[in-house]
Amino acid sequence: MRILHVLDHSIPLHSGYTFRTAAILREQRALGWETFHLTSPKQGATAAPVEDVDGLRFYRCPVPAAGPAGINEVRLMRATEARLEELARELRPDVIHAHSPVLNAIPAIRVGRRLGIPVVYEVRAFWEDAAVDHGTTAEGSLRYRATRGLETWALRRVNHVFTICEGLRRDIVARGIADNRVTVIPNAVDVDGFQLSGAPDAALKSQLGLDGATVLGFVGSFYAYEGLDLLLDAFPALLARHPELRILLVGGGPQEARLKAQAERLGIADRVLFTGRVPHAQVSRYYDLIDLLVYPRHSMRLTELVTPLKPLEAMAQGRIFAASGVGGHRELIRDGETGRLFAAGDATALADTVSAMLSDRAHWPAMRQAGRHFVEEVRNWKNSVKNYVPVYQALAAAAGGARR
Repeated sequence: MRILHVLDHSIPLHSGYTFRTAAILREQRALGWETFHLTSPKQGATAAPVEDVDGLRFYRCPVPAAGPAGINEVRLMRATEARLEELARELRPDVIHAHSPVLNAIPAIRVGRRLGIPVVYEVRAFWEDAAVDHGTTAEGSLRYRATRGLETWALRRVNHVFTICEGLRRDIVARGIADNRVTVIPNAVDVDGFQLSGAPDAALKSQLGLDGATVLGFVGSFYAYEGLDLLLDAFPALLARHPELRILLVGGGPQEARLKAQAERLGIADRVLFTGRVPHAQVSRYYDLIDLLVYPRHSMRLTELVTPLKPLEAMAQGRIFAASGVGGHRELIRDGETGRLFAAGDATALADTVSAMLSDRAHWPAMRQAGRHFVEEVRNWKNSVKNYVPVYQALAAAAGGARR
């Protein structure tokens, strides 16, 4: 089986998108399949048209000149389509597998039709919903409706649709896509790639001024939908009950300046530590300083439909966490067993839940064990990737077998 993947971006860039991709590719190869990987121009300028990263070879697209909204997207798709057709003619894959966004699906559909190759589209999130969070459009706007229409157009024209969770599957089926044409490839983790949480690095803890503190934390990108503003809003009430508390925010992103200003306004800036981005190899040292992780995502279409990786990664490391009760979290977390859920958007509920967890540490070992068991037995990549097998095989057979 030869699969040509079309990706938005890949490693060596770090994101949930690239980590999911790398895990899928490695597990597909473990099944004995040949995988090939093209990244879109959104990878950015690269040193060479072909790059080997961590044992995976990536074909790169040239980056076209930027243009205004609308025209720029057309240029991106044309560049992707040209490079994809070149590779497809050379590699003769059994399946072209386009991953979000729809800017990858449309070139794949066009090339697949010309060359007679089945095309599948894997939806990790809807482009229009991501644009709402980024502030480039509003839900229900003309641009939002047009983008949603484009996604639906692509979903109706591919041979099969994959997606990452039940929330997105329901939305896709509601657009008129037959249920038997949609398969969930759940978010998962490579359990062997995560070590159980260790003792805090005393030198780093002292360096950061956290000696004697109980630490709440978040590690990742500071996007608006992550809800870190809610954590700051809840913190004064938490401090009144637990004066030893500190917040450790590891990472950076679009909301960083706004969050720092909010901490100043609330009078808690001396209790909230922003580390900035840290090297990937050092992230576990910062995780080990955190007593309780908080994932306070706001409720919006993106977070209600899409399951994140962070809670699964926390379970794999045996870490304790509280999370808002958005749909994406409810699909992953067994409340009171593998983590705790609180009402999304409610600072009082966040404070009450975190406070209760801090006062009930006797339950933490059982929670750590339950989370680790869940990812070992259920949410691992071997279980997830096996869901590709019947779809790929049926499409390749219907198309007349391998094209070599």
